[in-house]
Amino acid sequence: MRWQSQTLDADDGALPGLTRAGLTRTVQTPEFEGITFHEVLCKSALNRIPESSALPFGWTINPMRGCSHACRYCFARPTHEYLDLDAGKDFDSQIVVKTNIAAVLRKELHRRSWHREPVALGTNTDPYQRAEGRYRLMPGIIRALADSGTPFSILTKGTLLRRDLPLLTLAAREVRVSVAVSIAIFDVDLHRSLETGTPSPKARLDMVRALTDAGFDVNVMVAPVIPYLTDSKDHLDELFGAIADAGARSAVAFPMHLRGSTRGWFLGWLAEQHPALVRRYRQLYGRGAYVTPEYSAWLRGRLDPLLERHALKREIPAEPESPPESPHATDPQLALFG
Repeated sequence: MRWQSQTLDADDGALPGLTRAGLTRTVQTPEFEGITFHEVLCKSALNRIPESSALPFGWTINPMRGCSHACRYCFARPTHEYLDLDAGKDFDSQIVVKTNIAAVLRKELHRRSWHREPVALGTNTDPYQRAEGRYRLMPGIIRALADSGTPFSILTKGTLLRRDLPLLTLAAREVRVSVAVSIAIFDVDLHRSLETGTPSPKARLDMVRALTDAGFDVNVMVAPVIPYLTDSKDHLDELFGAIADAGARSAVAFPMHLRGSTRGWFLGWLAEQHPALVRRYRQLYGRGAYVTPEYSAWLRGRLDPLLERHALKREIPAEPESPPESPHATDPQLALFG
């Protein structure tokens, strides 16, 4: 079904935040039941990361905002509030698509002031979520980066990346290309409950193998580790074993953090699905966003021997930044790991 026939009047009841973001039209289609796409024209594609972040990249690109992966723990949820959308169901179902991002990026990369600094994709929401199959923004982004001699990295849970594997292979001949795959949960039932819109863990492991076979050194993010649900020795051992079998070079893992409105969205799910854990979470997180230092140390003590057992290089995670306080921010600069 052609999307043109599904177009709605973008000016009819458009939210102020989306109007500021350059809204051109709002689209719904039976192919994506329950999801609304807001197409915008962005003014810039590259987002600068503060030098104080100490991250291995200075710039990010976010082709979309909001994410149909619908991970309950997603740290980027509060960023939707800057568009006057909520961080819960709106984040999962109201997806903002920057339809002109590849063209804008190409212009920015050809400026004399551009010094070919590393660029990261997947720092806020996943560039290979389902909508990428329709909008096809990533091929243009990849070509623009490679043509300009700009190294880049991609973090994703979306197996749609396999569509662009030939293009990524060609790009890697011109610039440094790093690929990371996120696989936080190996238990099938828990995955279906917490990451309802993501490909299965097996499908992502198959993608790791495909990337490895294509010559990429793949890093796997076993993150976040969810206290009392995915931190058991058996779960982590089985997952690290599967990751090693798939050919990954390294892995990184750290405990879940619950900043801003993500905390309420996750704890609401916890109260429904695992009410016996609510009290333990209150003790573990207190009123803050992070686990106690004691839990972090305990988890490191569990992770390190397992990584060594499965011959996975241990990557050191960077500490995520806090979202910007400005209500006018259009692309919160969040760290790669979250």
